[in-house]
Amino acid sequence: MVSKISKTDDKLRRLLSEKRIKSVEDNRVGSEVFDKKTLETLYKLANSGYIDLLNGAISTGKEANVFKGLDDENHFVAVKIYRVTTSDFKKMQYYIQGDPRFHVRTTNKRQLVHAWVNKEFRNLKRAYEAGVRVPKPIVAKNNILVMEFIGDNDGNPAPTMKQFYPSNPEEILKKIIYYMELLYKKAKLVHGDLSSFNILIHRQEPVIIDISQGVITDHPISNELLNRDVTNIIKDFKKLGVSISKDEITSKIIDS
Repeated sequence: MVSKISKTDDKLRRLLSEKRIKSVEDNRVGSEVFDKKTLETLYKLANSGYIDLLNGAISTGKEANVFKGLDDENHFVAVKIYRVTTSDFKKMQYYIQGDPRFHVRTTNKRQLVHAWVNKEFRNLKRAYEAGVRVPKPIVAKNNILVMEFIGDNDGNPAPTMKQFYPSNPEEILKKIIYYMELLYKKAKLVHGDLSSFNILIHRQEPVIIDISQGVITDHPISNELLNRDVTNIIKDFKKLGVSISKDEITSKIIDS
């Protein structure tokens, strides 16, 4: 069922609360996602033309749900909504502390979530401008991030590499390593949670997603996170019959 975002708070709340969201049938989960502050933010984004329609969940998680939407020009968008009540605040603190771009009172949970969303937006922007294939960020406001929808023209989202093994794994691996290099050298970022769960396969090309935990390269934990990313990629592609060493990947990413 598709729900039109109303211009009145009452109708917005009614339509969203009555919405049948795929894989999110539980009313408790729905109320956690669409709390009062989130509804107010959706209202403001609707008034600005960023969201006109929400039509089911692309993915659901403990911290955030990603919904497929349409903007006021009828283009598909992805709408990521973080839940303040169930977010992993210790994890957020771990990745935000030491990042000079953010100064946030970590005792304020809502402020921390808002900073986390802004962090994901800024990381996506840096990656996108560096030439890394990531969803183009559109706008971030409070606990909501609107970005490019990765999928076909009928609104079917692209699968993750975990869900869909590519037919050209060697080429996919080369492209991922190239993107990791661009991320490191041009965007000055390390993803920090890169694996087959966070790589979409769109038209036989990889698209890197979920970069909220990404840190700048001079962050105290950047080397640790880069090592984890490389280890995950080696493990994932070994399952696809492609072998590569840690030194091979790391040298391509770091060496000039």
